[in-house]
Amino acid sequence: MAEKVDSNSGMRFLIIAAALVVILYGINQAQSVVVLLLVSFFLSVIGTVPVLWMERKGVPTLPAVLIVVAAMVVILLSIGVVVGASLNSFTNALPFYQARMHEMLLEIRALFAKRGLSVTDKVLLGYVNPEAIMNFMGSLFTELSSLLSSALLVMFTVMFILLEASSFPVKLRSITDQPKAVFPQVTKFVTDIKRYMVITTLLNLIAGVLITIWLSILGVDFPVMWGFLAFLLHFIPNVGSIIAAVPAVLLALVQLGGGSAALTAGGYLVIGTLVGNVIAPRIMGRRLGLSTLVVFVSLIFWGNLLGVVGALLCVPLTMTLKLGCEANENTRWIAVLLGPEIPSEGEPAVSKKSK
Repeated sequence: MAEKVDSNSGMRFLIIAAALVVILYGINQAQSVVVLLLVSFFLSVIGTVPVLWMERKGVPTLPAVLIVVAAMVVILLSIGVVVGASLNSFTNALPFYQARMHEMLLEIRALFAKRGLSVTDKVLLGYVNPEAIMNFMGSLFTELSSLLSSALLVMFTVMFILLEASSFPVKLRSITDQPKAVFPQVTKFVTDIKRYMVITTLLNLIAGVLITIWLSILGVDFPVMWGFLAFLLHFIPNVGSIIAAVPAVLLALVQLGGGSAALTAGGYLVIGTLVGNVIAPRIMGRRLGLSTLVVFVSLIFWGNLLGVVGALLCVPLTMTLKLGCEANENTRWIAVLLGPEIPSEGEPAVSKKSK
């Protein structure tokens, strides 16, 4: 009898694993559609807060949604114009920066040669080649600009999601045939997602603005573009701030020299530490956090599955999974494993029932 139960459990595990593989393959093949829907979903989560605020002030749902969507359109268009102009100038200037980097690498080789160290061109230009980083940043912005070209479709999707949001509890009550049901688990899950996304977006915006101001003071080219890149990559804790700093530090080194590059790196370090390690934990608490290993693995997983946008949204996506598991007693142990180290007092722990 026990062997039969084990056999059924093993078969169920294999079926679930096979289903996950098929689902992930389908998501990868429909990448463009999935990315559009994900971006629309997270924008609508952020937009829900001002819509609900206006509804509490007596503004009808439709005008409130239209005002929020119009504000998003204005913001996206402004970002597209400013960052697009910087990106165009950066692309035109990229050959000059690449040539200057090549010269600097050759100067480094000559310096090593004077000290009796032989370094071949293959090592310098093949393995230690900062041009690849600059080219990667260009391709990153190119892919993001292609996403902005679908902004109209994204905004329509956001508008319809916001219009449907208020009627979702009514539909749930109709499905369950319980007119007075309140669905505390669903409400808590949605509230946590909204809180996480709004606070994270605001903190990342602060980091991007501070980096833009600091680079402008130092005189580094394209400060708005690097600030916008920092805003996006700060959605990835720990790793994102480092990735965002590399191209700006290289540009400062090529353009202004070693001293300015060091100041640029120091500014990124101070701002990243202040926003990511001081302010964010105090506001959100450890419960809305992930372990460093989970962040790194999710970056690889979502990046390979959904491309650049998947890499940028890897932490919000994983956080959504964590909060969803936390809302259910049987899957709360998964939320604990995804969380940062050992749960502190007040955080959800694995109950005996879930074991």
